[in-house]
Amino acid sequence: MVDVRIQVAKYLGASIATVALVGAGAGVGIVFGALLLAIARNPFLREELFKYAILGFALTEAVGLLGLMMAFLILFI
Repeated sequence: MVDVRIQVAKYLGASIATVALVGAGAGVGIVFGALLLAIARNPFLREELFKYAILGFALTEAVGLLGLMMAFLILFI
């Protein structure tokens, strides 16, 4: 039988690891909000700014996925 303290520690660690998802969501909002402001200021740079925004989105989302992966590793291993 699994000790209750180990289960509580696993759930607590997994819940702390999911805090990265909150940061990723805020980061994605900031990236695309900045994209809209930049396009509003200079619409002629739309394609170049969009490339940078997609790069920022991918890097920000990678941090969230790493946090989710760590939460699953804590729970299931």
